[in-house]
Amino acid sequence: MNRSSYAVELPPSLGSAARKLADEDGVSLDQWVSIAVAQKIGSIESAEEFFKRRGQGANQVDFLEILRNAPDRPADPGDELDAE
Repeated sequence: MNRSSYAVELPPSLGSAARKLADEDGVSLDQWVSIAVAQKIGSIESAEEFFKRRGQGANQVDFLEILRNAPDRPADPGDELDAE
């Protein structure tokens, strides 16, 4: 397998936590970071496939109808849009 090197700068707190977890797992920091990156890629690709499946068969007309039926009221606290 070919390998590539990437210089990555982490805040000290993340670097320390990653080193600690790698030690607990009994692997090198490089191996631990590789596994963490692979897991993140897998979760993103899985989420992308999930939303693709959920969107199949959806159409804009139905979506706009749902929006038209939504109540006209202020946003719930914490859901407000920033004024630009």
